[in-house]
Formats: sequence, structure tokens, C-alpha cells
Amino acid sequence: MTRESEQTIDLGGMIEGIRRWVENESPTRNKAAVNRMLDLVTADLDGLPVKIERLGGRDGYADMLKIRAGEGDAPGILVLSHIDTVHPIGTLAGALPFRRDGDRLYGPGLYDMKGGAYLAFDALRAVARAGSARLPIIYLFTPDEEVGSPISREVIEAEARRARYVLVTEPARDGGKIVTSRKGVGRFEVKTTGIPAHSGGSHRKGRSAIKEMAHQILAIEAMTDYTRGVTTTVGMISGGTAANVIPQHCQISVDLRVRDAGTGREFEERILGLKPVDADVKLIVTGGMNRPPFEKSEGIDALLRHAQALAREIGFTLADTMMTGGGSDGNFTAALGVPTLDGLGIDGDGAHTEWEHGYISSIEPRTRLMRRLFETLS
Repeated sequence: MTRESEQTIDLGGMIEGIRRWVENESPTRNKAAVNRMLDLVTADLDGLPVKIERLGGRDGYADMLKIRAGEGDAPGILVLSHIDTVHPIGTLAGALPFRRDGDRLYGPGLYDMKGGAYLAFDALRAVARAGSARLPIIYLFTPDEEVGSPISREVIEAEARRARYVLVTEPARDGGKIVTSRKGVGRFEVKTTGIPAHSGGSHRKGRSAIKEMAHQILAIEAMTDYTRGVTTTVGMISGGTAANVIPQHCQISVDLRVRDAGTGREFEERILGLKPVDADVKLIVTGGMNRPPFEKSEGIDALLRHAQALAREIGFTLADTMMTGGGSDGNFTAALGVPTLDGLGIDGDGAHTEWEHGYISSIEPRTRLMRRLFETLS
């Protein structure tokens, strides 16, 4: 029998499939749009020997889709793709229409991560038709990765505990490199409550929530330590009611990135332990680490070397990248000790921007790599 990965890949059909997925805009907070995307994925499985389970969403988020290929209860391969994007509906008709320009395909969510999801999905369909996978494959499509996976994390971790390997279809890095480690991510909300007063007639009576928050912002930003790989970012701020009112309320959102779990605990404690400079202003800090660090283990290194050998057979070099600052659902599975390879998706650039794109030249070799991983991991 001809090995499935050696059979011809219909690149034109792949591009068309990616187009259909990209043109179904699916921002995380739009439950109906994300569910329409899952309907499309389900339709693309028609006639294949796979089991499909739709897991209902909650808390305003869309459903999850669980696809199983292969028989038996042995620990197998878990594939993770998120189908939600950051771009709002209307991006396709405005700043970022789907288009081809030389080796580039443009479109909202194409690089992060519908291009990678589709190539892995195509590989799954190929091995399901051929029955060539050595292990059972669970392919999980999730609706909420772009906001920290609040409803899918529990499902991801439960499936990972039953898996031997995890493959994540996040986009490639820096010219096609694989991802074997990521920083941990913390998210916090900080609120200050002062005493409102008229800024002209009663200025002395007021206690500014914004002034207090300015002190806290400087303290948080000063925690960044590049030598330790720690970054703290105040990414959003709101507060006040009018220019002539001492502001009673202010709120900020804080992002924390760390290399290892111990540092995560340390800086989580520091941020949660912030104290007000002005004793008359109330300060409340909530949140914590929401993605554990994805640290490279011996199991991950062995899985990487296996993938690199397959890539050489196919005809390209699969290099490893340094620890990346962006988090993914692979953080959860790696932290459980399951060998996890990330960055298996399409190569390209511009995630979350109006010039987001993937490289057509990366589609075929990376699809073949996914097929061979399905065929050889045992």
C-alpha cells in the first residue's frame, strides 16, 4: 500500500479549504459565529470513519468539537486547534480581505490559526481514510483560546491525561520553527476606589482613584526583569467620569509572563500583594497565573527529534525556537508532563494584525509532517 504521506496533496484544494474557514469569521465573543465555524468543520468530516462529539459551550462561549479517529483505548495523540480569532466580524469586508499575493495568503485568523488547523485537519482526514495511524487520535477544536481558554481548559487537561502525545497547531515561529517551550501567563485586574469631589470647589476633599492607580502602574511596570525573563504590562486602563471631577474609580488589566513555575508564584504573590500609597483609597487586586509555563522536558525533546527526522525525510529542516513569550493551550498539557509539540501550524507572520498572512509554500510540507506524525508515533 502506498504510504499516505507520499500521496499527492491537492494544494489548490487546501487553499480553497483554508479560504472557506477564514471567510467564516469567528471572534471569540461571538458565540453564534464560532458555532457556525464548528458546523463547517463538522460538514467537512462527512463520510469519514470518525466519531464526532459536540460539547456544549457555557458562560457565553461556543461549543467544542471532539473528533476521534482510530480504535482502541490505548493512550493516543491529542491534537489541539482553537477555532476562535481576535478579529471582529467585518474585518474580512474591510481591512483584511482574504487574498493571495505571491506566496502569501491574507485573511483574519489565517496565521493564528485557521491555516494550521486546516492543514492538520486535512492530515487527519487522510490517515482516517487510509487507516494508517498507529495510535488513536483525538482532535479537539476549542472556542476560547484567545481569551485564556476559560471553559476548554478542563476538557483539554482531561484529554491530555489520557494521551501519550500532544500536537498543537499554533503557527510556526521565525521562518517555520517548532515551539517546545513557552512562558507562563498571568492575568490580573486592579481596581482603585477613591473619594469623588468637585475639582474646583472641593479639591481637598477628594481622593483620586486615578492618581493612586498611577502609583500602582509604575510599581507593576517596574517589576519587569528581562534578565529573569519576566515581563509585566499594564495593557488597559479606564476611569473617571469628567475632567472636573476627582475620579472615584479606576481599573487596569495586567499581563504577566514568566519562564518557570517558581517565578510565576513569586510574581503572582507580588502583584496580589500590592498596597495603596494613599490610605484613603481602596485597592483590590484579583487574578493570577492562568497558563503555567511550558518547559521543555526530555519527553518533549525526544518528540522534537522524531519530528525533525520526519521533516528531513520530507525534505525540509525543522528547527527549534527559543522559549516564546506567547501562551497557548500547549502550556496546559506540557505542565501535566505530556510530551507536547507546538507551532506545527502554517508559517507566516502578522498574528492579530491587519496584515496577518500565511505562506503557501509551507502548507504542503507541514501537512505531510502532520500525516507522518500520525503514521509513526506509537
